[in-house]
Amino acid sequence: MSAVKGAAPRITALGGGQGLSASLSALRRLTSDLTAVVTVADDGGSSGRLRAELGVLPPGDLRKALAALCGDDDWGRTWSEVIQQRFTGTGELGGHAVGNLLIVALWEKLGDPVAALEWVGRLLNVQGRVLPMSAVPLDIEAQVRGHDPAHPAQVTAVRGQANVAITPGTVQSIRLLPEEPPAVPEAVSAVLEADWVVLGPGSWFTSVLPHLLVPELAKALIETKARRLLTLNLAPQPGETEGFTPQRHLEVIADHAPDLGVDAILVDERAVTGGAFGVADLAGLEKAAERMGAALVLDTVAGADGTPRHDPELLAAAYDRIFRTHGRIGPWR
Repeated sequence: MSAVKGAAPRITALGGGQGLSASLSALRRLTSDLTAVVTVADDGGSSGRLRAELGVLPPGDLRKALAALCGDDDWGRTWSEVIQQRFTGTGELGGHAVGNLLIVALWEKLGDPVAALEWVGRLLNVQGRVLPMSAVPLDIEAQVRGHDPAHPAQVTAVRGQANVAITPGTVQSIRLLPEEPPAVPEAVSAVLEADWVVLGPGSWFTSVLPHLLVPELAKALIETKARRLLTLNLAPQPGETEGFTPQRHLEVIADHAPDLGVDAILVDERAVTGGAFGVADLAGLEKAAERMGAALVLDTVAGADGTPRHDPELLAAAYDRIFRTHGRIGPWR
């Protein structure tokens, strides 16, 4: 632990897609010493096309993380919008995000995915750093029960992040291909050197769990002296976690990483008291948290419009309370 009196907390956030973006949008309000470690298994849309045509890492989730870390000034807001802008039309550029093309161009020029992302970060003047969890593009393969409605008890292998995200049936488990992929060394260091590591929210099987299946990264998550915070989603995700209870989300984490300890689990109070999860079994949820060594923290973090989206201000406030009351907040406050 390298935090010193008066310094901002060193936080590493793991995930992908909109869930990680929500977490980063909140965390950047609390610290500038922030690292995002991003999944690299996307095979759909612009990312999937670039990955298939050029053999590169899928840039989309990395782009979203960079956009979330752009500043609130004119420069930051403008660049955040520019890199998220997609070309229209039905030609070869149709559907591609500007930021995806920029990232891939720098990858090809520099031959180093980490250095290229640092260059993009400097251009955008981002607050923090964005890293891929692995330097090789990955595939997700899920074991899905009832993928074929005609055979509800049959378990089928479903490959590809885009397919897993919308699969019918119930996802039982996932694995990465290639198996035991190498972690980016800077990502491992970011986990080991953090004061807090934040995992989730996000697509449970395709954005959150993959980090636990990269051996070096999983080892770092177990061995780090950082406190670990798991942020639960606001609702089950159609297809991927359809019908899951909050407890089932925690059980999936424990099944895939049985040695992982967690210090706190953040759950939106309204989501489990009659919201998207229905009226949850809070006693059962507390027991599931205890089995992971975690304190269950109920708070209000969802937006007021009723959609399953985290409000950045509310999420930042909840994170801040957890950092102050559940861990090593003293040295930097």
